[in-house]
Amino acid sequence: MAKGILLVESHPSSPERDAEFNEWYETVHMPEVLALDGFVSARRFRPVRPGEPYVAVYDIEADDVTAAAKGVFAAAKSGGFNMSDSMQFDPPPAMRILELTAEQSAP
Repeated sequence: MAKGILLVESHPSSPERDAEFNEWYETVHMPEVLALDGFVSARRFRPVRPGEPYVAVYDIEADDVTAAAKGVFAAAKSGGFNMSDSMQFDPPPAMRILELTAEQSAP
């Protein structure tokens, strides 16, 4: 079984909607993504410098990491997610699919 991540960079639609954006992302959107086949966990990071994106990292374990990640695109396209206008869509969130090549732990 392969391991990988879906890395998503996103912004609130306006600074005034930051709290609303974070509430929706963490209580609605992340659980919807984690319900998809192959998605096993998620982490979210806030920017430490103004204007930079929030980053979500979804861990994937599947025979085909790319196919599992494409499930997110399919769900978004078919209306399978409860999207919020508190997220900026112009430009849309940046997404990258990455497959694990090496793993190490601290001694």
